[in-house]
Amino acid sequence: MDTRRLILVMIFAFSSFMLWENWQQHKNPKPAPVAAASVETGAAAGSATPTPSVSLQAGGSAVTASAPAAVATAETFTISTDRVKAIVSSQGGDLVELELLGYREHDDKDKHFVLFGNKHQYVAQSGLIGDGLPNHRTVFKRVPGPDALADGQDELRVRFESEGPTGIKVGKTLVFKRGSYVVNVIWDVANGSDKPLAPHAYYQIQRDDVAPVGDTAMMHTFTGMAVYTEADKYQKVAFSDIADNKAKFAKTADNGWLAMVQHYFVAAWVPQAGQQREFYMRKLDGSKLFQAGVIVPVGEIAPGAKVESTVELFAGPQEQAALKQVAPGLELVVDYGWLTVIAAPIFWALQAIHGLVGNWGWAIVVLTVLIKLAFFPLSAASYKSMAKMRLVTPRLMQLKERYADDKPRLNQEMMKLYQSEKINPLGGCLPILIQIPVFIALYWVLLGAVEMRDAPWVGWITDLASPDPWYILPVIMMASMFIQMKLNPTPPDPIQAKVMMIMPLVFGVMFFWFPAGLVLYWVVNNILSIAQQWQITRMMESGGKAANDAKA
Repeated sequence: MDTRRLILVMIFAFSSFMLWENWQQHKNPKPAPVAAASVETGAAAGSATPTPSVSLQAGGSAVTASAPAAVATAETFTISTDRVKAIVSSQGGDLVELELLGYREHDDKDKHFVLFGNKHQYVAQSGLIGDGLPNHRTVFKRVPGPDALADGQDELRVRFESEGPTGIKVGKTLVFKRGSYVVNVIWDVANGSDKPLAPHAYYQIQRDDVAPVGDTAMMHTFTGMAVYTEADKYQKVAFSDIADNKAKFAKTADNGWLAMVQHYFVAAWVPQAGQQREFYMRKLDGSKLFQAGVIVPVGEIAPGAKVESTVELFAGPQEQAALKQVAPGLELVVDYGWLTVIAAPIFWALQAIHGLVGNWGWAIVVLTVLIKLAFFPLSAASYKSMAKMRLVTPRLMQLKERYADDKPRLNQEMMKLYQSEKINPLGGCLPILIQIPVFIALYWVLLGAVEMRDAPWVGWITDLASPDPWYILPVIMMASMFIQMKLNPTPPDPIQAKVMMIMPLVFGVMFFWFPAGLVLYWVVNNILSIAQQWQITRMMESGGKAANDAKA
């Protein structure tokens, strides 16, 4: 197999992978369905609370959906910690805006990144299910308290209160923590009536189906909902499947979490371990809004008793170390697909290198060198095969001219030449094909790692997750690809030779829109490949010349 076929195989493999990944994102195959829960949909879903299924009500008296409360004018309160700046509304005590102080907007680096807010109609809501109990449309009264996390203080509590039916008092407390993106949402119900209560609490995330800024056809990542349970593991659910009523996911369990996922960031509700829970997802009619939530039983409350129900909300970056501490399996929202078994160790190595060099750009460079060294024997075999092909190219051209009108004879003579020169036509192809899964896994690691976001390298590269603002790296990559083409054997067919010369330009223009971290990897890999290929080709040509001189 000559060089042009090798390169075409590589292009075909990479293109097939990209097409397959985009098809997966579009179709999103689902696991076998589990018994569905009874959840209101359509217009009713936008105005009333969800209804728990019969199985979740088994521990107490039946709970009916409450009628929508009249919405009065709601106040908002700005809450500040060392990690976030949040806006909490007195309507439902809901988190309606969340600004992450450690991250910048994709299209405006002068502003902090806003996860929740009007940009995507993205909010975290919760409420109680039971006759007359407050829900996310109820206007609460805030208990006076601080709005900012004070120096030396580890947590900040924001409390709201509301009156329920006669004798019932309800409180909702949001607990913000220092150095954390976790917010504890605590509902407490004091039963001052003469009858027992068995309410449920629901916790939901509402968002539109618009992909975040920076998500393009070339750099498409998953935006949608996800559920994790020990039995069914990580399950992604596309907005389109919810809209078409085709979504299949685990509905009930005593473990797991529910999340809204987008590139680099995630919001997830995590009930306490061992607590029975019910997951639901739905689309609001007449809008692009979707809701994903979890229902948990608060527990039976005897007259004169008080009960609390706590669920954690994680809303922040997909930092794998932090996600693992919040809940089992939450780190899976950093989705590497079927190459996770390769990508996970690669990311671990990248983190370890970053711990030594202190810069993600140089960590990419060092990791690329290490991977290149690991595959040195395979690469050397490939380049030796290419060098041999380069040496016999003039003889192949002669054969083509001699047997231009006799294709079977041409192929026969070419095989004889390969055998006499001990050239394996697959020798340059197989080593490259073996490395492709590793290269693709590294591609997804660099694409999905939020650590690359706003991470500088040198000079003009101030964000490894954004395209090179001056297109210097893509131009260097084009030049390196052109040099590689020159080191390879020239295809016998002039048309094919011209096509191969255009390839660096096509790929280079494509990489104009790729994150700088990815382009940096390809540039370093190409430079190392050029050095290795040049050295091997020089050695092979010197050896071939010496052998010819000896024969003469």
